[in-house]
Amino acid sequence: MNPIRWVPSLYFVQGLQFFVVMLIAGLMYKNMGVDNATIARWTGLLGLAWALKPLWSPLIELVASKKRVVVVAQFTGALGLGLMALALQAPAWFALSIAVFFVLAYASATHDIACDGLYMASLDAKQQAAYAGWQGAFFNASKFLTLGGLLILAGWLERRQGVMNAWSLIFLMLAVLLAALAAWNARVLPPALGQPPARAELWANFMEVLLDFLKKPGIGQAFLFIVLFRFAEGQVQTIGPLFLIEARDKGGLGLTTEQVGGIYGTVGTAAFLVGSILGGYFTAALGLRRAMPVLLLAMMLPNAVFYGLARLLPSDLWSISAAITVEMAGYGFGFVGMILYIMQVVAPGRFNTAHYALGSGVMQLGFIFSKTLSGDIQQALGYQAFFAWTLWAGLPALLLWIWVRRSAPAPAAQPA
Repeated sequence: MNPIRWVPSLYFVQGLQFFVVMLIAGLMYKNMGVDNATIARWTGLLGLAWALKPLWSPLIELVASKKRVVVVAQFTGALGLGLMALALQAPAWFALSIAVFFVLAYASATHDIACDGLYMASLDAKQQAAYAGWQGAFFNASKFLTLGGLLILAGWLERRQGVMNAWSLIFLMLAVLLAALAAWNARVLPPALGQPPARAELWANFMEVLLDFLKKPGIGQAFLFIVLFRFAEGQVQTIGPLFLIEARDKGGLGLTTEQVGGIYGTVGTAAFLVGSILGGYFTAALGLRRAMPVLLLAMMLPNAVFYGLARLLPSDLWSISAAITVEMAGYGFGFVGMILYIMQVVAPGRFNTAHYALGSGVMQLGFIFSKTLSGDIQQALGYQAFFAWTLWAGLPALLLWIWVRRSAPAPAAQPA
């Protein structure tokens, strides 16, 4: 089976499910009148699914057919999206929608495990490299759809159908789209059948990998650095979009859903991609040790941009779009530092692939920790003081880089 028939649809679905839960949910709740603290707290808890997925990934290894897990997870996601359309019409819509989002989050996280396993089992090393570009392109294409077209359509429907009806229609359309993609993937995905390991062997290997990870030199400092790296970012990326929608008399910019979708789904996403590419080349040229201080400063650029927007409260859409373009470029440029730190400092060793997954889990936990706190902090301080606080919140990671381990430990010498 030609990989071009299934790699794009597989990773488009992976991104679609992730962005609906982690990006769209918060903006939807904001338009429904939910306060920032509640939004941040519950969407933060939803994000735990991706942080904790290494814990049940060994169970997925026991399934001979990764295709079966992928297809079941995709149809579960489609069913969940359909249920979301119904939940928003119920009197207890908030509790029901959160329950459905939890199902979507854990189905999506499980899909990620099987999806990547299927990709690696079905393609050799040369093919994996050749189709990595398609993988990334279609994952990000789903971000264009959700943050761009989806939000613009939601804003248009909100004015004509009301907020609840508009989002019910959005989720119904998403359910149909995901069901169609699941049906297509059920037909074209390779079976990638294999002999699953024995349960005892799998558990022993899992414990060996985990203990080896925890014994790495300086791993405690590395954990702290990862958490602090994302401490300010998690707060800004959670509250920033809500600030754009917040009414001007409450300290926000008062943009419509369509306007936010237009900004983030076009110039914002493009700026993030360009910033990420430039950050990669910059780090390759200087090396991670010398590049990291600049990358950390770039991660503080979004904080400064939102602080400036909260102080000036511009009403011109072009000015706001330009500011968000700078914010997303800085975010993309700086975030490369965290990926490469885990890849080059934390992961190397006997089990580098598994340790990269564990390091990524710690990274996600750091993001969830700051995201969950952000709403309460913002409500206590107000928008302007909150974004000023995030500038200070970005400094500890910069200071910690002075003494944290900055390169992978040398491999132990083999006995003669």
